[in-house]
Amino acid sequence: MAKRVLLAAPRGYCAGVDRAVVTVEKSLELYGAPVYVRKQIVHNKHVVATLEARGAIFVEETDEVPEGSIVVFSAHGVSPAVHAHAAERNLKTIDATCPLVTKVHHEVKRFASEDLDIFLIGHEGHEEVEGTAGEAPAHVVVVDGLEAVDKVQVRDPNKVAWLSQTTLSVDETLATVAGLRKRFPNLMDPPSDDICYATQNRQVAIKKIAPESDLVIVVGSVNSSNSVRLVEVSLEYGAKAAYLVDFAAEVKEEWLVGVETIGVTSGASVPEILVSDLLKWLAERGFSDVETVTAMEEHLLFAIPPELRKDLRQAGLNESH
Repeated sequence: MAKRVLLAAPRGYCAGVDRAVVTVEKSLELYGAPVYVRKQIVHNKHVVATLEARGAIFVEETDEVPEGSIVVFSAHGVSPAVHAHAAERNLKTIDATCPLVTKVHHEVKRFASEDLDIFLIGHEGHEEVEGTAGEAPAHVVVVDGLEAVDKVQVRDPNKVAWLSQTTLSVDETLATVAGLRKRFPNLMDPPSDDICYATQNRQVAIKKIAPESDLVIVVGSVNSSNSVRLVEVSLEYGAKAAYLVDFAAEVKEEWLVGVETIGVTSGASVPEILVSDLLKWLAERGFSDVETVTAMEEHLLFAIPPELRKDLRQAGLNESH
């Protein structure tokens, strides 16, 4: 039996995650520990544990941060109310919100200024959704999937627009939009696609691999929306089985029984070392033939937040990453 691994590319870190992690690392280097971080900087257990070991303290809300301390806002973004609360407590804030999430925040404000009601397609309670909705709470209606479409209420069915959480499945979002448009024919589209390039690219890559895979293993954490979507997309596109694991040690030997082809990918907040560990684990079990399947190249990089860049420059430290 020819055992092989199809390795998806692109996979792992996106530009927004890379920027957020580097922001915490540079903050620790510049200001010294502790540096407080509101929520998980990115949704990955390994990344959070590594930064904690270096002196980052993760908190749920800004009121857990001692007055006058430094707090980093996570890649998922925060609402204006959180910014205001941090200012009240005299906190020095470093905003590591992904620029692609910030773009959606601007779109909310623009639609709200035109007095439209905004359908925000996304997962109820997800940090990104809470932060985005917080830009104009009176105008935003969260739509959590196609089944929620029938229940939504708005002031004027002719004055509505839609936006989406950046880490959803492209297919699922388009299905929800189609459902909304059926109910609200005058639904306005956002000026540009909200699903982030990295989420789309990782889904495109796994769609190429899934039909040939007896098993797909996605490296990522359960609270990582884009990682969970990769498992769903794998199954939708023909993988016989698909699982999400944080670490190679979580893979069960019985998953490999009767398996010839394993697809491997990782969510946008996953460092490559975790994928390398998985490939090593699989190689020890006879899956040493690894073929990379490339859907497209990624070259995007985001500069670290301007407030941190300025302080690094003044301290004569390197701001590149």
